[in-house]
Amino acid sequence: MRAPPKLDMIPRRLALALPLLPMAAQAQAPAWPSRPIRLIVPFAPGGTTDVVGRLAAEKLGPRLGQPMLVENRPGAGATLGAQLVARAEPDGHTLLVSSSTSHGVSPAIYPNIGYDPMADFAHIALLSRTPPALLVTRNHPARNIQEYLELGRRERELTLAVAAIGTSSHLAGVRLGQALGVEVRSVVYRGVGPALTDVIAGIVPGIIDSLPSAVGHMRGGSLRALALLSETRSPLFPDLPTMREAGLDVVSAAWFGISAPAATPAPILARLTRETQAMLAEPETRAKLEDLGGAPPPWTPAEYTAFISRELATLGALARAAGIKPQ
Repeated sequence: MRAPPKLDMIPRRLALALPLLPMAAQAQAPAWPSRPIRLIVPFAPGGTTDVVGRLAAEKLGPRLGQPMLVENRPGAGATLGAQLVARAEPDGHTLLVSSSTSHGVSPAIYPNIGYDPMADFAHIALLSRTPPALLVTRNHPARNIQEYLELGRRERELTLAVAAIGTSSHLAGVRLGQALGVEVRSVVYRGVGPALTDVIAGIVPGIIDSLPSAVGHMRGGSLRALALLSETRSPLFPDLPTMREAGLDVVSAAWFGISAPAATPAPILARLTRETQAMLAEPETRAKLEDLGGAPPPWTPAEYTAFISRELATLGALARAAGIKPQ
Protein backbone atom coordinates (compact mmCIF):
# COMPACT_ATOMS: atom_id res chain seq x y z
CA MET A 1 0.00 0.00 0.00
CA ARG A 2 1.48 3.33 -1.03
CA ALA A 3 2.11 5.78 1.82
CA PRO A 4 0.45 9.19 1.60
CA PRO A 5 2.69 11.86 0.09
CA LYS A 6 4.64 14.07 2.42
CA LEU A 7 3.98 17.80 2.34
CA ASP A 8 7.28 18.42 0.58
CA MET A 9 6.15 16.11 -2.23
CA ILE A 10 3.05 18.25 -2.89
CA PRO A 11 3.70 20.93 -5.53
CA ARG A 12 4.77 24.11 -3.79
CA ARG A 13 2.07 26.27 -5.45
CA LEU A 14 -0.70 23.96 -4.21
CA ALA A 15 0.77 23.75 -0.71
CA LEU A 16 0.81 27.52 -0.44
CA ALA A 17 -2.81 27.67 -1.55
CA LEU A 18 -4.17 25.14 0.97
CA PRO A 19 -4.55 27.59 3.91
CA LEU A 20 -6.47 29.97 1.64
CA LEU A 21 -9.18 27.50 0.65
CA PRO A 22 -11.60 28.33 3.54
CA MET A 23 -11.18 32.04 2.81
CA ALA A 24 -11.82 31.46 -0.88
CA ALA A 25 -14.99 29.49 -0.11
CA GLN A 26 -16.16 32.30 2.16
CA ALA A 27 -15.45 34.89 -0.52
CA GLN A 28 -17.56 32.94 -2.99
CA ALA A 29 -20.61 32.93 -0.68
CA PRO A 30 -23.40 34.93 -2.32
CA ALA A 31 -23.73 38.48 -1.08
CA TRP A 32 -27.06 39.76 0.18
CA PRO A 33 -28.98 41.31 -1.34
CA SER A 34 -27.97 40.07 -4.78
CA ARG A 35 -31.09 41.32 -6.58
CA PRO A 36 -34.06 43.66 -5.96
CA ILE A 37 -36.03 42.96 -2.78
CA ARG A 38 -39.79 42.42 -2.93
CA LEU A 39 -41.70 44.17 -0.17
CA ILE A 40 -45.16 42.62 -0.08
CA VAL A 41 -47.96 44.97 0.94
CA PRO A 42 -51.01 42.78 1.61
CA PHE A 43 -53.46 45.53 0.66
CA ALA A 44 -54.37 47.49 -2.45
CA PRO A 45 -52.45 50.70 -3.29
CA GLY A 46 -53.42 53.91 -1.54
CA GLY A 47 -54.04 52.71 2.00
CA THR A 48 -51.98 53.27 5.12
CA THR A 49 -50.11 49.96 4.79
CA ASP A 50 -49.15 50.94 1.25
CA VAL A 51 -48.11 54.48 2.26
CA VAL A 52 -45.89 53.25 5.09
CA GLY A 53 -44.49 50.42 2.97
CA ARG A 54 -43.53 52.72 0.10
CA LEU A 55 -41.81 55.13 2.45
CA ALA A 56 -39.81 52.26 3.96
CA ALA A 57 -38.90 50.93 0.51
CA GLU A 58 -37.79 54.35 -0.69
CA LYS A 59 -35.50 54.86 2.31
CA LEU A 60 -34.30 51.31 2.93
CA GLY A 61 -33.42 50.25 -0.63
CA PRO A 62 -30.42 52.60 -1.01
CA ARG A 63 -29.08 51.48 2.36
CA LEU A 64 -29.15 47.86 1.24
CA GLY A 65 -27.69 48.58 -2.19
CA GLN A 66 -30.61 47.13 -4.14
CA PRO A 67 -34.02 48.51 -5.14
CA MET A 68 -36.85 47.57 -2.78
CA LEU A 69 -39.93 47.02 -4.91
CA VAL A 70 -43.39 47.30 -3.37
CA GLU A 71 -45.73 44.56 -4.55
CA ASN A 72 -49.40 44.86 -3.59
CA ARG A 73 -51.06 41.50 -2.87
CA PRO A 74 -54.48 42.28 -1.36
CA GLY A 75 -57.15 39.83 -0.31
CA ALA A 76 -58.72 37.94 2.60
CA GLY A 77 -57.89 40.50 5.27
CA ALA A 78 -54.18 40.69 4.36
CA THR A 79 -53.76 36.94 4.80
CA LEU A 80 -52.97 36.23 1.12
CA GLY A 81 -49.94 38.52 1.10
CA ALA A 82 -48.77 37.26 4.49
CA GLN A 83 -49.09 33.66 3.35
CA LEU A 84 -47.01 34.44 0.25
CA VAL A 85 -44.14 35.71 2.40
CA ALA A 86 -44.43 32.90 4.95
CA ARG A 87 -43.94 30.40 2.11
CA ALA A 88 -41.29 32.39 0.20
CA GLU A 89 -37.67 31.31 -0.13
CA PRO A 90 -36.03 32.54 3.11
CA ASP A 91 -33.17 34.31 1.38
CA GLY A 92 -33.97 37.89 2.39
CA HIS A 93 -35.35 38.88 -1.00
CA THR A 94 -39.06 38.69 -0.03
CA LEU A 95 -40.31 40.70 2.96
CA LEU A 96 -43.71 41.65 4.35
CA VAL A 97 -45.28 44.80 5.71
CA SER A 98 -46.81 43.05 8.72
CA SER A 99 -49.70 44.82 10.39
CA SER A 100 -52.44 44.80 12.99
CA THR A 101 -54.59 43.12 10.35
CA SER A 102 -52.32 40.32 9.09
CA HIS A 103 -50.86 39.66 12.55
CA GLY A 104 -53.66 40.81 14.84
CA VAL A 105 -57.29 40.61 13.76
CA SER A 106 -57.36 38.32 10.71
CA PRO A 107 -55.79 35.24 12.36
CA ALA A 108 -58.75 35.25 14.76
CA ILE A 109 -61.51 35.48 12.16
CA TYR A 110 -60.21 33.72 9.02
CA PRO A 111 -60.06 29.91 9.18
CA ASN A 112 -57.03 28.15 7.71
CA ILE A 113 -55.07 31.28 6.85
CA GLY A 114 -52.07 29.18 5.81
CA TYR A 115 -49.49 30.64 8.16
CA ASP A 116 -48.62 30.92 11.82
CA PRO A 117 -48.26 34.65 12.65
CA MET A 118 -45.44 33.93 15.10
CA ALA A 119 -43.69 30.69 14.09
CA ASP A 120 -43.57 31.41 10.34
CA PHE A 121 -41.98 34.86 10.57
CA ALA A 122 -38.90 36.65 11.83
CA HIS A 123 -40.30 40.01 12.95
CA ILE A 124 -37.74 42.76 12.43
CA ALA A 125 -39.00 46.25 13.28
CA LEU A 126 -42.05 48.38 13.94
CA LEU A 127 -42.39 51.09 11.28
CA SER A 128 -45.40 53.05 12.48
CA ARG A 129 -48.21 53.02 15.01
CA THR A 130 -51.01 55.47 14.42
CA PRO A 131 -54.59 56.06 15.59
CA PRO A 132 -57.51 56.11 13.17
CA ALA A 133 -59.89 58.99 12.66
CA LEU A 134 -63.63 59.03 12.08
CA LEU A 135 -64.15 60.85 8.76
CA VAL A 136 -67.33 61.90 6.98
CA THR A 137 -68.17 63.33 3.59
CA ARG A 138 -68.04 67.14 3.34
CA ASN A 139 -71.83 67.43 3.09
CA HIS A 140 -72.60 65.19 6.04
CA PRO A 141 -75.33 66.76 8.24
CA ALA A 142 -73.32 66.23 11.44
CA ARG A 143 -70.88 69.10 11.98
CA ASN A 144 -69.14 67.58 14.98
CA ILE A 145 -68.78 64.27 16.82
CA GLN A 146 -71.67 64.92 19.22
CA GLU A 147 -74.07 65.58 16.35
CA TYR A 148 -72.80 62.44 14.58
CA LEU A 149 -73.44 60.27 17.63
CA GLU A 150 -76.88 61.80 18.20
CA LEU A 151 -77.77 61.14 14.55
CA GLY A 152 -76.64 57.53 14.92
CA ARG A 153 -78.78 57.06 18.02
CA ARG A 154 -81.86 58.48 16.25
CA GLU A 155 -81.41 56.35 13.14
CA ARG A 156 -80.29 53.29 15.14
CA GLU A 157 -77.58 52.70 12.56
CA LEU A 158 -74.15 53.80 11.37
CA THR A 159 -72.94 53.20 7.83
CA LEU A 160 -69.17 53.04 7.33
CA ALA A 161 -66.96 52.17 4.37
CA VAL A 162 -64.47 49.39 5.17
CA ALA A 163 -61.23 48.74 3.26
CA ALA A 164 -61.41 45.01 4.09
CA ILE A 165 -62.94 42.69 6.63
CA GLY A 166 -60.63 42.27 9.60
CA THR A 167 -58.75 45.55 9.48
CA SER A 168 -58.22 47.42 12.72
CA SER A 169 -60.44 50.20 11.30
CA HIS A 170 -63.22 47.70 10.65
CA LEU A 171 -62.90 46.42 14.21
CA ALA A 172 -62.95 49.99 15.52
CA GLY A 173 -66.20 50.68 13.65
CA VAL A 174 -67.87 47.59 15.09
CA ARG A 175 -66.75 48.57 18.58
CA LEU A 176 -68.07 52.12 18.03
CA GLY A 177 -71.50 50.72 17.14
CA GLN A 178 -71.49 48.50 20.21
CA ALA A 179 -70.53 51.38 22.49
CA LEU A 180 -73.26 53.55 20.99
CA GLY A 181 -75.81 50.73 21.07
CA VAL A 182 -76.60 50.83 17.36
CA GLU A 183 -76.08 48.58 14.36
CA VAL A 184 -73.09 49.23 12.08
CA ARG A 185 -73.58 48.57 8.38
CA SER A 186 -70.17 47.94 6.85
CA VAL A 187 -69.78 48.60 3.13
CA VAL A 188 -66.76 46.46 2.22
CA TYR A 189 -64.30 47.46 -0.52
CA ARG A 190 -61.13 45.96 -1.97
CA GLY A 191 -58.77 48.46 -0.40
CA VAL A 192 -58.96 51.84 1.28
CA GLY A 193 -58.42 53.76 -1.98
CA PRO A 194 -61.80 52.92 -3.50
CA ALA A 195 -63.43 53.17 -0.07
CA LEU A 196 -62.16 56.72 0.40
CA THR A 197 -63.22 57.61 -3.15
CA ASP A 198 -66.82 56.67 -2.44
CA VAL A 199 -66.86 58.52 0.88
CA ILE A 200 -65.47 61.65 -0.79
CA ALA A 201 -68.19 61.32 -3.46
CA GLY A 202 -70.86 60.98 -0.77
CA ILE A 203 -71.87 57.45 -1.81
CA VAL A 204 -71.06 56.21 1.70
CA PRO A 205 -71.36 58.76 4.53
CA GLY A 206 -68.28 57.89 6.58
CA ILE A 207 -65.19 55.82 7.23
CA ILE A 208 -62.74 55.10 10.03
CA ASP A 209 -59.24 55.28 8.57
CA SER A 210 -55.67 55.51 9.85
CA LEU A 211 -54.00 58.90 9.67
CA PRO A 212 -51.33 58.14 7.03
CA SER A 213 -53.91 57.56 4.29
CA ALA A 214 -56.45 60.04 5.67
CA VAL A 215 -54.26 63.02 6.51
CA GLY A 216 -54.11 64.40 2.96
CA HIS A 217 -57.91 64.37 2.64
CA MET A 218 -58.26 65.95 6.08
CA ARG A 219 -55.91 68.79 5.23
CA GLY A 220 -57.29 69.21 1.72
CA GLY A 221 -60.88 69.43 2.91
CA SER A 222 -62.25 66.58 0.80
CA LEU A 223 -63.22 64.82 4.04
CA ARG A 224 -64.10 66.12 7.50
CA ALA A 225 -62.60 64.50 10.55
CA LEU A 226 -64.91 64.36 13.56
CA ALA A 227 -62.82 62.50 16.14
CA LEU A 228 -59.70 60.46 16.76
CA LEU A 229 -59.92 56.98 18.26
CA SER A 230 -56.89 57.60 20.45
CA GLU A 231 -56.18 58.05 24.14
CA THR A 232 -55.08 61.67 23.68
CA ARG A 233 -55.33 64.33 21.00
CA SER A 234 -52.81 64.35 18.18
CA PRO A 235 -50.26 67.18 17.92
CA LEU A 236 -50.98 67.14 14.18
CA PHE A 237 -54.63 68.05 14.80
CA PRO A 238 -54.83 69.61 18.26
CA ASP A 239 -58.41 70.82 17.70
CA LEU A 240 -59.68 67.34 16.84
CA PRO A 241 -61.31 65.69 19.89
CA THR A 242 -60.95 62.05 20.84
CA MET A 243 -63.84 59.61 20.98
CA ARG A 244 -63.31 59.42 24.74
CA GLU A 245 -63.99 63.15 25.00
CA ALA A 246 -67.31 62.47 23.29
CA GLY A 247 -68.15 59.98 26.02
CA LEU A 248 -67.35 56.66 24.30
CA ASP A 249 -64.37 54.60 25.43
CA VAL A 250 -63.37 53.40 21.95
CA VAL A 251 -59.60 53.48 21.44
CA SER A 252 -57.77 51.88 18.54
CA ALA A 253 -54.42 51.99 16.78
CA ALA A 254 -53.14 50.54 13.53
CA TRP A 255 -49.52 49.41 13.37
CA PHE A 256 -47.17 48.38 10.61
CA GLY A 257 -43.75 46.74 10.55
CA ILE A 258 -41.33 44.61 8.55
CA SER A 259 -41.17 40.83 8.80
CA ALA A 260 -39.28 38.10 6.94
CA PRO A 261 -39.77 34.35 6.51
CA ALA A 262 -38.80 32.53 9.71
CA ALA A 263 -35.83 30.59 8.29
CA THR A 264 -34.05 33.67 6.93
CA PRO A 265 -30.33 33.38 7.83
CA ALA A 266 -29.22 35.26 10.94
CA PRO A 267 -26.62 37.44 9.14
CA ILE A 268 -29.31 38.70 6.75
CA LEU A 269 -31.70 39.43 9.60
CA ALA A 270 -28.94 41.22 11.52
CA ARG A 271 -28.12 43.50 8.60
CA LEU A 272 -31.76 44.13 7.80
CA THR A 273 -32.40 45.06 11.43
CA ARG A 274 -29.36 47.34 11.55
CA GLU A 275 -30.27 49.19 8.34
CA THR A 276 -33.95 49.47 9.26
CA GLN A 277 -33.15 50.98 12.66
CA ALA A 278 -30.68 53.40 11.05
CA MET A 279 -33.31 54.36 8.47
CA LEU A 280 -35.92 54.99 11.17
CA ALA A 281 -33.44 57.17 13.08
CA GLU A 282 -32.87 59.46 10.09
CA PRO A 283 -34.41 62.89 10.82
CA GLU A 284 -36.08 63.05 7.41
CA THR A 285 -37.68 59.60 7.75
CA ARG A 286 -38.79 60.30 11.31
CA ALA A 287 -40.28 63.65 10.29
CA LYS A 288 -42.25 62.00 7.49
CA LEU A 289 -43.59 59.32 9.81
CA GLU A 290 -44.54 61.90 12.42
CA ASP A 291 -46.28 63.93 9.72
CA LEU A 292 -48.28 60.80 8.89
CA GLY A 293 -49.29 60.47 12.51
CA GLY A 294 -46.98 57.91 14.06
CA ALA A 295 -43.20 57.59 14.38
CA PRO A 296 -42.29 54.30 16.09
CA PRO A 297 -40.31 53.65 19.26
CA PRO A 298 -36.81 52.21 18.60
CA TRP A 299 -37.80 48.61 19.33
CA THR A 300 -35.52 45.65 18.84
CA PRO A 301 -36.77 42.59 16.92
CA ALA A 302 -37.45 40.88 20.25
CA GLU A 303 -39.57 43.84 21.41
CA TYR A 304 -41.52 43.95 18.14
CA THR A 305 -42.08 40.18 18.32
CA ALA A 306 -43.34 40.41 21.91
CA PHE A 307 -45.65 43.28 20.91
CA ILE A 308 -47.16 41.21 18.07
CA SER A 309 -47.73 38.32 20.46
CA ARG A 310 -49.65 40.60 22.82
CA GLU A 311 -51.65 42.17 19.99
CA LEU A 312 -52.62 38.74 18.64
CA ALA A 313 -54.23 37.95 21.97
CA THR A 314 -55.84 41.37 22.50
CA LEU A 315 -57.12 42.05 18.98
CA GLY A 316 -58.15 38.45 18.47
CA ALA A 317 -60.28 38.54 21.60
CA LEU A 318 -61.87 41.83 20.54
CA ALA A 319 -62.63 40.54 17.05
CA ARG A 320 -64.23 37.36 18.37
CA ALA A 321 -66.26 39.30 20.95
CA ALA A 322 -67.43 41.67 18.22
CA GLY A 323 -68.57 38.71 16.12
CA ILE A 324 -66.59 39.75 13.02
CA LYS A 325 -66.86 37.15 10.28
CA PRO A 326 -65.08 36.99 6.90
CA GLN A 327 -67.17 37.60 3.82
